[in-house]
Parts: sequence; structure tokens; C-alpha cells
Amino acid sequence: MSRTLAVPALAALILLAGCAAPPPAGSGASADPGAERSLECAQMVTNSGGLNDRSFNETSWAGMERAQQELGVEVNALVSTSESDLAPNVAAAVETGCGFVLTVGYELVAATGEQAAANPEVQFAIVDEFVEGPNVRSIVFDTAQAAYLAGYTAASVTETGIVATFGGGNQPPVTLFMDGFAAGIDAYNEAKGAEVELLGWDPDSQDGTFTGDFENVSLGQTQTQAFIAQGADVILPVAGQVGEGAFRASLDAGGEALVIWVDNDGYDTLPAEFRPLLLTSILKNTEDAVVGAVADAVDGTISDEPIIGTLENGGVDIAPFHDLDSRVSDETTAELDALRQQIIAGEITVESPSSP
Repeated sequence: MSRTLAVPALAALILLAGCAAPPPAGSGASADPGAERSLECAQMVTNSGGLNDRSFNETSWAGMERAQQELGVEVNALVSTSESDLAPNVAAAVETGCGFVLTVGYELVAATGEQAAANPEVQFAIVDEFVEGPNVRSIVFDTAQAAYLAGYTAASVTETGIVATFGGGNQPPVTLFMDGFAAGIDAYNEAKGAEVELLGWDPDSQDGTFTGDFENVSLGQTQTQAFIAQGADVILPVAGQVGEGAFRASLDAGGEALVIWVDNDGYDTLPAEFRPLLLTSILKNTEDAVVGAVADAVDGTISDEPIIGTLENGGVDIAPFHDLDSRVSDETTAELDALRQQIIAGEITVESPSSP
């Protein structure tokens, strides 16, 4: 049974603090695999997007900061800036002697599995991926459920009858959003007798439009320009920082397209100039999940139980419409509330091959 995410939210006010400064990475295994581990400190390793990616590295770190504040655990982040940093940073995290190591994203799957196998006394957790091992907790989110609501919303506000999505790469944490988004559009079409078209993703073939990158903003700008040229006026980028290019393209086009952000509420994390274009955000409550994983480690139990965020446990949802609240009708808002409850009750199942 998966852990719920009901951890009280507090502001992260503590500056970056570390256990000991990580030593240079060695062979990859702890110098003494049987040594007692400190549960007074915890390490986090980012993927190559860095700490302030306005995405899951940033929200994972917010969870680590809260763990420091609420649990008294000293926390430290090892920031990866390229692929060559990944495995050495996980090794360095282990070598600090801390009892908890958090890694973020698909780039760290191999290094996490290797280090977890070599260091069974360390509790590992990984965000947005599944890694098998008796001491690895996978922190994953059924974002298709929330993306369904976002797709329904997008279909309700489009004026051209065309919406679009693109991803950074064809991988489960990305395509899960896209499957849910497509399903929500289909639900709107069925309910309203509409024919809203989706560009950029085919749930049947599980293929679509991908930039091949999560950091190069210009790629997202170019792709969004192409979608706008095809008539799309609502865009869902699932591509980390690349998604900022969707806002840039829309601004250049006079605000022709609205944008849906992912992972966190873009209204709070993106530049203020993007706010008039932000329809909503598909949220993953990574922060609470990370706090919960650290809390369990402090209790002293090594676990492989996954933490799965859903609409029911507050692990996923959509953000408020903020400045664009008037674009979403009261009728649609009521329908979204009903759909949310139907998904929670199991009356609607949002299906995807990538579902956790």
C-alpha cells in the first residue's frame, strides 16, 4: 500500500546546509559498506538540469529543506550540470556517511541502482522513476489523473479548436502527462459534441513531438512557433526548462497561445511576464513526498515501498487559473470538480501504459 502525502506544508526558510562536504568520488562504493550510517544528515543529487530548474529538482530540494526544518536533519545538494557528474555525485553522496540519499530523474536510475546494491544500509529514494532494490523508495506520481483535468480545461477554452503538447523525451514520466491530457480532451469532446484536435501526441501509437532536451529553451520556442502556425492556441510543454520557450513564442506572437505548466505552479516559479499566458499547472506534490521519505528514514526503517501521488492523496492536481480565471466558465469549473471526484471514486480510470 502506498504512502499518502499528507504532510503539513511549511515555508522553506533554511539556507543550504550540508553534512560534511562531499569528498571526491571514489570507486563508487562506500569505503566501509557495513559502517553505521548517520540519520542526522541527508543528501540529494540533482539531474543535469541543476537545482533551480523550476521543475522537479527545485521542488525536491524544497522538500529536503523542509525536512531540515521539521525533522532537524542537515541536508545538502550535490548539483549535476552534465551527464559526467551523475554517477560521481551519487557516489560522493554515499561517501558522506549520511543515511539517506535522494536522486532526481531518469538520468540517475543506473547510478542509484548501483549504489543502492553496494550500500544496503543506506536508504535511497528516487523521484519520478522506479528503481528496484530493498533499500530504494520510488517517488512517482499518477500525473495522468491531473493532466486529464488540464486537458478538459484546455478543450473548454480553446478558440481555434486546436491544442498541442510536446515533451522533452519519449519516456514514461513525460508521456504520462501527455496520455492524461489527451484523455481529458477526448472526454470534453464526448461530453460536448466537440471536435477539439490535439497536436503533438498520439496515445494509440505512444509517439509524438519531442525536443530531445530538457534545458534548451530555444527548442521549446521553435516548436511552439510551429504549433501556433498550425492554429494551436493552448500548449502543454512537458520538458522542464525547455517549456519556457512556449511562453516566449506566444509572447512573440502577441499572446496567441495559452500555456499549461507542469510539476509546480508556474505562477509562483516562472517569470512574472509569463503569468498572463498561464492557464494552469499540472502539479506534483514532490515536496511533501520527499519530506515523508526522509521522515521514514529517520525512524530507522529501510524500505522499498513506493510513494505514489494521486488525486486522492493530494499527490497530484491542477493549480488555480490565477489571472485567467475568467477564461474558465463556472460550468467548466463545476465539471472539473465532478470529474476530480469521479476519478478519486474510481468511476473514471485515466489509463496510460506509463501509469505507476
